[in-house]
Amino acid sequence: MKVLFIETVHSLLKEQLENKGFICETAYNKKRNEIKKIIHQYEGIIIRSKFNIDKEFIDHADKLKFIARAGSGMENINVKYAESKKIKCYNAAEGNSQAVAEHALGLLLCLFNNINKSHSEITKGKWVREENRGIEISGKNIGIIGYGNTGKAFAKIMEGFGVNILVYDKYLTEYRYKSTMQEIYENIDILSLHIPLNKENKYLINDDVIKKFHKPFYLINTSRGKCVNTKSVVDGLKSGKIHGVCLDVIEYEEPSFLQINKTSKELNYLINSNKTLLTSHIAGWTKESNIKIAKILLEKIINNK
Repeated sequence: MKVLFIETVHSLLKEQLENKGFICETAYNKKRNEIKKIIHQYEGIIIRSKFNIDKEFIDHADKLKFIARAGSGMENINVKYAESKKIKCYNAAEGNSQAVAEHALGLLLCLFNNINKSHSEITKGKWVREENRGIEISGKNIGIIGYGNTGKAFAKIMEGFGVNILVYDKYLTEYRYKSTMQEIYENIDILSLHIPLNKENKYLINDDVIKKFHKPFYLINTSRGKCVNTKSVVDGLKSGKIHGVCLDVIEYEEPSFLQINKTSKELNYLINSNKTLLTSHIAGWTKESNIKIAKILLEKIINNK
């Protein structure tokens, strides 16, 4: 089977596939139109988020048997159409779930304890204590929306902090910490999103939803930027409905996630606010997850070829 690596993943995947007799070629620097002209030669492709694998692209891939995404979300792949053409679609959501969960916790701890703020002050010669008095996670009510791989990993981590966990997942029937959205609206102090980006979840956190929470809360988003309406979050921060925000993803990111494609007054507000903590879509980006993702995709490709 001939496989095209459109984007880089850990070298283990290419090496092991070649050991199994696969012919692996790379197109790391080629653009979408260039790849479209040659994709008919390949039975498999490995991609992250470089561009959309849409109907038009799939129609050029006459021999394609599988699409493997080195990550969790599949929003850049027309999975339904691919499967209608008998093309299998793999992701590796299991590979970075622990990394995302740990990052979400790290963001929360940094925000609650003013760690980044205090570090910045010390580098400027300021030794500030009382103004940096922190908040403990223990005893808080934590709402988790989405109980897939990352949601479960985050819940497991939070168990050790003596918190009350409430989980809502509209796609599951029975699961641990099962709660209704109404219970989450009424009780939570912290809300963490672990959901895919689709039509149902686009701007899930918006003005109307924020108003439903009975008390001010902290928001963590390590899912996708467009699951959260940035303007709504900024308005929530200004009104006091939201105490603070931890965002690893921003709705203004390019589809490739390599950079932000525009700035806005809302983004500038978040950047300059002491109630926010922002990172550059790196929650699942660890050395360990890089290897895990390669191993998981290898197993799925080998077992289903």
